[in-house]
Amino acid sequence: MNVLVTAGPTREYFDEVWFLSNPSSGRTGFAIARVFADAGHDVTLVSGPTCLSAPVGVKFVPVTSTCELRDAVTQHVADAEVVIMAAAPVDYRPACPQAGKMKKTADKMLVELVRNPDILKGIGRNKGARILIGFALEAADLRSNALRKLTEKHLDLIVANSPSAFGGDRTSVEILGPGGVVDILDDVSKEELAGRLLDLVGNLSGGR
Repeated sequence: MNVLVTAGPTREYFDEVWFLSNPSSGRTGFAIARVFADAGHDVTLVSGPTCLSAPVGVKFVPVTSTCELRDAVTQHVADAEVVIMAAAPVDYRPACPQAGKMKKTADKMLVELVRNPDILKGIGRNKGARILIGFALEAADLRSNALRKLTEKHLDLIVANSPSAFGGDRTSVEILGPGGVVDILDDVSKEELAGRLLDLVGNLSGGR
């Protein structure tokens, strides 16, 4: 199968130096891309800035901003039979980025932010026969918020986790489907999570 995976954070620059971002390491998305490629699938990995090397056998597409992530996903999604959106894109960007470097001229600074596109929701609206998997990072009401996103974005599965997942080699998640809880993985490696998603994608593709 052709598999499209996203990974890592995005960056939204105020100027040529300062930016908004988050602590995503990209490890989950890179692990997913590697496990699916090792299983013989054709994998395209679109990733924001990380310190990780692209997995062997994977088509790697580096991006920086959320809009660049959207454009790359739009370019590659037409060929994808499976889309796994593990990236952590920044939700807002500065309305008017400045050239050069902003100078300290006052004790306070007000910056106007505008909302970034919801990439996963856009794919869900035109999902077709694709298997679509998203991630939900929630600080509270993890399961209920994740299930709401699963429905709103027309997902087959959603992986729900907490901010503690950022940066580490291990994670604890709930994998949810339209019928509720599919699996709960506690303190597993991100490769183990990727392997479980590989199994679930196999189950979903076999039923279509």
